Amino acid sequence: MTTEASQQGQAPPWFSTADITAAVSPGRARELIEKALVSGFDPATDPARMPVHAGDGHLLIMPSVIGDWTGTKVASVSPGNPERGLPRIQATYVLMDTQTLTPRALMHGDGLTSLRTPAVSAVAADHLAHARTAKLVVFGTGPQALGHLEAFAAIRQFQDVVVVGRQPESVQAAVAFALDLEMPARAGQPEDVTDADVIVCATSSPTPLFDGTLVKDAACVVAMGSHEPERRELDAALMGRAQVVVEDTVTALREAGDVVLAINDGTVNRQGLVNLVDVVNHRVEVDFTRPRVFKGVGMSWQDLAVAGGVFQASSS
Repeated sequence: MTTEASQQGQAPPWFSTADITAAVSPGRARELIEKALVSGFDPATDPARMPVHAGDGHLLIMPSVIGDWTGTKVASVSPGNPERGLPRIQATYVLMDTQTLTPRALMHGDGLTSLRTPAVSAVAADHLAHARTAKLVVFGTGPQALGHLEAFAAIRQFQDVVVVGRQPESVQAAVAFALDLEMPARAGQPEDVTDADVIVCATSSPTPLFDGTLVKDAACVVAMGSHEPERRELDAALMGRAQVVVEDTVTALREAGDVVLAINDGTVNRQGLVNLVDVVNHRVEVDFTRPRVFKGVGMSWQDLAVAGGVFQASSS
């Protein structure tokens, strides 16, 4: 692949999903996310996700600037596409250098999302979970669930990995994926959260996945299923007794249903929300006496942090 920057009218290079994953591993993506958070960059400065009506659906514009790199993801959401044999959501990423704003690369946005979202969760869990953990429970069997299995395998040595899903065939496929990663995986039920050390929620469910009273105080819970304020994977019982960590407070209050609905329930105080950047930089102490919940919705800076790493790796 040619990765020379776009100059004198030349088109910037295209990075497919295969190119992205070949250039940056899940472990490296986690390092890039953490590097951005310790660099002095403040996620609160990231522009809000901008929806634009188009056709039968809408576009989502997600720009960001971090140091030498500037970029934006353009995602399209077309509800009727599955009937046309096309994906409901499609995305393209444009990477530019900040000094000249010259396009340096175009990337498959879906591939970038599949890599950076588990990386953000892994950064959070690496700080919020106990150093010694035995049991991981993952809700979901789609690409994000698989991505989280791979990302979490790089931060802890789990003795028991449980996959919970609605379709037995999909659950078995996810279990097989985890076994290929040399994780001791099996199918399970929601009640498996009772003795779980780490719980990952990677579903499209609009309602809570399990009874939050079952979660032990020592557990770390990650929820990243949606960025819609009316959907939640975690119930008020868990949110109300947890230390709640978010990517950015303003973003969470706008998009994180698990947080918004818990505040509306009166179980979470918005003043008690903790930003991930403060945890990573040790400005806020992790409270290991109660569950730690990380709720992510996905932000523009995360795409940019990983996209810059992809381009640099391919250019070296």
